[in-house]
Amino acid sequence: MPLSKPAKRKHLHSRNYSFAGYEREDGLFDIEGHMTDTKTYSFDSTFRGHVAAGEPIHDMWIRMTINDSLEVIDVEAKTVSGPHAICPAINDQYKAIIGTRLVAGWNHQVRKAVSGVHGCTHLTDMLRNMGTVAYQTMWPTLNRKANEKRAANPDKERSRPLLLNTCHAYASDSEIVERDWPEYYTGDTAKAD
Repeated sequence: MPLSKPAKRKHLHSRNYSFAGYEREDGLFDIEGHMTDTKTYSFDSTFRGHVAAGEPIHDMWIRMTINDSLEVIDVEAKTVSGPHAICPAINDQYKAIIGTRLVAGWNHQVRKAVSGVHGCTHLTDMLRNMGTVAYQTMWPTLNRKANEKRAANPDKERSRPLLLNTCHAYASDSEIVERDWPEYYTGDTAKAD
């Protein structure tokens, strides 16, 4: 474990997320998320009766289909297990994301469409995180298309990189931006020019 040695403790709860990105034969991309919650002990539930240790309290899936313009084409949500009978009733609300784009403001778009009483906390959390999974999945395709455009129009100014200022590594004054996109670099070297 890369973290420091913890205090003596007892394991009670586990939440596991997994995400995967796929390129489809039709040129679209599927981004899928899966989440489970389990307890290390058994307990009784009003809705489910006896819940055995290790049995999922939450078992939820979501698939978002997007095109290479980062537009959401389809969304499918599925609640396999939830703590209440009503939980799966919100799954179709996630279709409200169709037509939005994975661009700056993605989290705001998600919150506006499927947060609070208009969504499920866990499905919404997965959907918000799927934006970065989509970029990781699509990066080779997006990068190839950008290179093809540059090759076709070598005199045209390169557009602002999508990753610029999205994290510490891609800060406009970082060594990575200085190396890969010097025209967008704002660090000390740029100021000295």
